[in-house]
Amino acid sequence: MTWIARLFKIGIGGFLLGLMVVGIFVAIARGEIDSFEDLKASPNGQMIRIRAADGTVIQSLGPSFGRWLTFKQLPKEMKEAMVAVEDRRYYMHPGVDPIGITRSFYVRAIEGRWTQGGSTITQQLARNIYLNSNKEFGRKIREIILALAMETKFSKEQILELYLNKVYFGGGAYGVDAASRKFFDHGAEDLSLAEAAIIAGLVKAPSRYSPTADARAALDRAEVVVEVMQDAGMITAAQAAAVKPAQVKIASEPPQDSVRYFTDWVLPQLDGLIDETEKPIDVWTTLDLKMQRAATAAIVANAPKGTQGALVAIDRDGAVKAMVGGTDYVTSNYNRAVTAVRQPGSAWKLFVYLTALESGYRPEDKVVDEPVEIEGWQPRNSGGSYAGEITLRTAFAYSKNTVAAKIGEEVGTSSIANMAKRFGITTPINTQPSMVLGTSEARVIDMTRAFAAVAAKGRSITPYGISKVTTIDGDVIYSAKPQKSIQLVEEWVAAGMTDLMQTAVATGTGRAANIGRPAAGKTGTTSSNKDGWFLGFSSGLTTGVWMGRDNARAVGGLEGGRAPAQAWAAFMRVAVANRPVEQFATEVTFPERLEEEELLLGEDGEPLILDENGNPIEGVPSVDDPGLPDGIRSEQLDEEFIDKAIGRRPVDAQPEPDEPTGL
Repeated sequence: MTWIARLFKIGIGGFLLGLMVVGIFVAIARGEIDSFEDLKASPNGQMIRIRAADGTVIQSLGPSFGRWLTFKQLPKEMKEAMVAVEDRRYYMHPGVDPIGITRSFYVRAIEGRWTQGGSTITQQLARNIYLNSNKEFGRKIREIILALAMETKFSKEQILELYLNKVYFGGGAYGVDAASRKFFDHGAEDLSLAEAAIIAGLVKAPSRYSPTADARAALDRAEVVVEVMQDAGMITAAQAAAVKPAQVKIASEPPQDSVRYFTDWVLPQLDGLIDETEKPIDVWTTLDLKMQRAATAAIVANAPKGTQGALVAIDRDGAVKAMVGGTDYVTSNYNRAVTAVRQPGSAWKLFVYLTALESGYRPEDKVVDEPVEIEGWQPRNSGGSYAGEITLRTAFAYSKNTVAAKIGEEVGTSSIANMAKRFGITTPINTQPSMVLGTSEARVIDMTRAFAAVAAKGRSITPYGISKVTTIDGDVIYSAKPQKSIQLVEEWVAAGMTDLMQTAVATGTGRAANIGRPAAGKTGTTSSNKDGWFLGFSSGLTTGVWMGRDNARAVGGLEGGRAPAQAWAAFMRVAVANRPVEQFATEVTFPERLEEEELLLGEDGEPLILDENGNPIEGVPSVDDPGLPDGIRSEQLDEEFIDKAIGRRPVDAQPEPDEPTGL
């Protein structure tokens, strides 16, 4: 026997032995492969749909799955386009294409890296279900074994059905039906040849060829698919010429609007609420879309040019109804409502006066507004003037810094810091004398939470955004329970605080926040107008607004009593429009009239009221205002004036004899 014959026999023996080994591995793999029905039922990852309070889907995350289409339901154009561009010899090979494999290994040997996959549709399916996409030799061998095993277990029609219903097409869409609905807004059974070519072209590089990311690249790739289909004899030249991918209408992507600030906040909370990480779920939230639109509009319309704005609205049970973290989510997804920490300025006086009230002060108690020095610190009032002896109510309404400083010295800044922590402030708090003016930084959501606790008669409020989580079949796997609440301060303390804040809105620095129904709140402005705040509540809804620059540079004209208060009012008018008017537990009482030096003459010679920063408050009626009773001047701020300001009829007011009573 010649040496050639011996080599031939050795080669035949080795080949047969190799086939035997491969056969053994294929048989083992075949036993480990799931059944066809199990593969149909198993998703490629978890799909999460986030819904507003009314059930509207406001964001979808993770993979998206459409209807499962059987082989017969799948359009002929879709099947042919996919086979043509991904695996032209699909119906001829046993799961592995020797020509493609040879070419792939040859290029690997020449270039030293995998540049051509050579993978069949069956191999891709095996990789997508059981393996990863790492281009390693060992993984390639396992992929081949699994593909051969699949071909022995399933028919070509079943494999193509699995592939077209499970392959990833980009944009979170798995399967042709999900892709068709995402990109063309209709089911896959109605796909045209041009649409099928676009979808088939996505498999090679879903992110690069996605029509919503790069329409030109997607259309160019579709034209290549059409050419390949013609070359494979699946369509005629005339059919190919008639295909116009550029004329296909691509469904627009939903805008990345301010809702994303809210969803970015609630999604991380899922980890602590549920253990389900595989099944598709619906996350039902507290977001009110009408309020959210109003909040966005209020911030965008009122934030001074070049500034950012944030808003949080919390219902009486802690449900967050609206959240805006900036003026434009696309430009900046940084959530200033829950992440940013900024100095609250005079809005911090909430904790100063809560501590004072708890220590025994009453709104009508007399305090002295005068120059003061504490440990070398000399706070000054806006405008540099002092009113002398005034009530606590008046001091709060006009945000007297010297009075706040004296209160801080008397009750102790540590007590004020503890009060702030008690009401939910989570950021570090300094105890320097100047802390009474809001020098410690805080988050918008924490400050809003604190004001909400006052509205709740002193009981704690915990903001939450997820009301329940269900499977897509409606089975509830989490439901928010009524939150445990503790009494932070006595009800009479909260009532006294509401008294002060109601007065501030009716006639003080927060007049721009008047909305025609009982409202209570507080402005806040930091030094050099770097931050402007307004926080307050009405009809069970508490809202906090912040405005400023991210780099903390000064903003001309940015005071809490202006743009933030105006944005608050614009939002609240819409947000509480359908809510019952609720009177507070305390009647609003007008502060005493300040001395003449506390008033500023406007251009027309009429007195104007200064805000906490020494700026005139706009909108104060003048002597010529026909809506004012005869003889009432703007400096004569009495009960009649406040009744008009808040739209309230005095309790003792009686109709004229000829005036209808309405009864």
